[in-house]
Amino acid sequence: MAEAAVSGTIQEKFENKIEELKGMLDFVRELKIEERSRLKDLMADLVKLAQGAMDMGINDYRTRNMFEKVTKMQMINFGADEKNIGDEKEEEVVVGLEKDIEKLLEKIIFKESRYLQILCIKGMIGIGKTTLARQLYKAKAKAKAGTSQFQHRAWVFISSDMSHREILMKLIQQIVVRNESDPSLEEMGTLNLERMLRQHLVGKSYFIVLDNMSNEAELKSILKCLPSRGLIGSSLKLLLTSRYEIKTTNVHYTHEMKALDSDKSWQLFMKTIDRVTGVENKFSKDLEKKGKEKLKECGGVPIAIIDVARQKAKERLSGMEWEQLFDSIDLSESLKSLEPMYQELGEELKPHFLHLSFFKENAIIREEKLEKIWAANGLSSGSVVRDFADGSIFEVVKQYFTTKKCRLNPLLHMISIQKAKEKICFEILRRNDNSRPSQHALHRVIHFGREKFYHFRNEDSKQLISLIFHGGGSYLDDTSSSYWESLKLLKILDMEDFGLKTLFKEIGGLIELRYLGLRNNYIQKIPRSLGGLKKLEALDIAQNFMVEVPDIIKEMDGLRDLHMSNVICSSPLQVDALKNLETLTYISIYDWAYDDSQLEKMFNLRTLGIEAVDENSDVGNLFETLAKLPSFDNLFIRGFRFRSMPCLDKIGVIQSLETLKLDGHIGRLPSADKIPQGIMRITLVNTCLDEDPMPILEKFTRLSYLKLRNAYSGQQMVIRQGGFPMLKVLSINELWNLEKIQVDDGAMSSLRNLEINSCPFLETPPEQIKRMPELQNLTMVTTKHVATKVGKTDLTSKILEVDIYP
Repeated sequence: MAEAAVSGTIQEKFENKIEELKGMLDFVRELKIEERSRLKDLMADLVKLAQGAMDMGINDYRTRNMFEKVTKMQMINFGADEKNIGDEKEEEVVVGLEKDIEKLLEKIIFKESRYLQILCIKGMIGIGKTTLARQLYKAKAKAKAGTSQFQHRAWVFISSDMSHREILMKLIQQIVVRNESDPSLEEMGTLNLERMLRQHLVGKSYFIVLDNMSNEAELKSILKCLPSRGLIGSSLKLLLTSRYEIKTTNVHYTHEMKALDSDKSWQLFMKTIDRVTGVENKFSKDLEKKGKEKLKECGGVPIAIIDVARQKAKERLSGMEWEQLFDSIDLSESLKSLEPMYQELGEELKPHFLHLSFFKENAIIREEKLEKIWAANGLSSGSVVRDFADGSIFEVVKQYFTTKKCRLNPLLHMISIQKAKEKICFEILRRNDNSRPSQHALHRVIHFGREKFYHFRNEDSKQLISLIFHGGGSYLDDTSSSYWESLKLLKILDMEDFGLKTLFKEIGGLIELRYLGLRNNYIQKIPRSLGGLKKLEALDIAQNFMVEVPDIIKEMDGLRDLHMSNVICSSPLQVDALKNLETLTYISIYDWAYDDSQLEKMFNLRTLGIEAVDENSDVGNLFETLAKLPSFDNLFIRGFRFRSMPCLDKIGVIQSLETLKLDGHIGRLPSADKIPQGIMRITLVNTCLDEDPMPILEKFTRLSYLKLRNAYSGQQMVIRQGGFPMLKVLSINELWNLEKIQVDDGAMSSLRNLEINSCPFLETPPEQIKRMPELQNLTMVTTKHVATKVGKTDLTSKILEVDIYP
């Protein structure tokens, strides 16, 4: 009753603060049961305060402001006992975090460190950041002398508008023991509060949790109040939970939360069901299979799984049978919980989020493709993909040189679809649900099942700007020419992975087209009519094996990005005619043609992939040409089948080169003084070198990424002292004869990620990994014998993320 009265009163008189108070109340509800009597007293006081203001008819700004401050202060005071946040009698349901808890406690939380260590738990809303933080906060440990590991502990939930002063007060209330005669915190200035907090922490071990930290400027202010160095044997820990990557502060380790897999999702669902119903529920294998299939819609997000479990438990308690309950699930409340991830985006980023609706659910999204689709709709890409990854909208599946492959959680995908329908006239048509097109749709995705393509009326398509096909391409073979001719305004046409066999000549009449995605199909020939696509900026025909390309590419003078591979060109491509070209991958070295006098027109070309290179190829001439291009920095060279590539000693003339990938057999690498010294990323694939490449590669002081796959046929690799000073990622794969990696002291001092896969004779990682100060991730795919052997050593005891398979 008291809560309802307060909510009603404030909603009437102070509507702009209702959401804030609701958030506070939601947080307080998580406290232990005995605290709720205090909550009732607080609510009663607030009711009296609000009612008094109403009775007096006072509604001016200053009075509302006073009420707001008093309300917030009382809520802060109420939360002063938050140091017991982890001691509630009703334990929360925890699934899938056991290994994370054990790892973080052992390797960070309970590890002595006289210097402040900052740990961040990062992830999307509802993924379980606070749950994991609570488990770490509740864990008990004893120091050597039998005393508590931490002399001071504090937990503060950071609401969006909480001031620096309010955070200080919450920390002080949990850390500082105060007498009744001491001045109230409300009367103290901010500088005095900062001084008080710091004085009480100097020389003490402490563990502080700042839950929901998003403001890095505020974090910096708090850090000024926390001692960064303690006594020998002490431990100083600051744990942050955040949706965002913390960049401006020196974070010791960021733990990325992952969605639960199918089995863990089911476990969480079952545990929640049992708790709500009060009995242990049993399911047949068929019903469990059906339930797991429906739970995939939750995307492995705990907040959604728990919400669905509670719904189904209540329906079960009402008398419904389990067979009926799994027919559908309601995710509306879960989507509301996640909607702030869209609403809190800057206005310049929201349109980018809407275009994520174009992709399939759970699709692996290539950064370069996404950026080209944005550009085709007039959106600049800039650092948007990185911003989405930093903000937990994207999960980075793979980092490839300077680009990423990302995945969007299914729940966020649902939100992108919802918002795209509201904001940009987007629609999805599925043949199996008899959906009908709208004459107002500007962006359309068509999902195909087994049915033949339904020829929509021309008037249903003539306004379209974007058209994306998902499904099976054979069902487009009988599409009428009038259908394509009606798409005069189309800017984006994407049929990637569609199984398309025939490309329709009418597409050449879509003169507004900016993006044409035809990757991974069965197209045998490109129609000559496509030469009329003068505004086309991105053409992707890669992974169409041996597709014939007529002499039309040079006519597409608007092209910025051209992706192809294993194409049959009717004549060499005059690349100098494409003055806007930025990326060209892959083209045969014998199909690459240009006029020296026209090279200055190619000042935008940054990335080139050359294939069919063999011992007869004139790579020296190629390198001299690329050296004249002012923006060029990424070169990928692919050999011709089983032939050997020629000597690359002249590559040093490309002084601007930052990325080099060699794919194919090569007799030897150029010496270090013949490779551009500014190179930052190198990949060697199938080079099958006889000599150890490390003595050459370790000398590049800017090299940060090195990948070797079937690159070396020897038995031993040696990395000398001081080698690879800036290397952060080392990936060693398929070195079938490798038996030993020797790493001297002081080598690879910046290494953060080490991956060793399919090296069957390598019995152990290098001993030096125990002393690499920055190494945080070790992944090793090896034999069961080697995995067991490494597991019995202390080699990996200091590495935070260790995955050794099987």
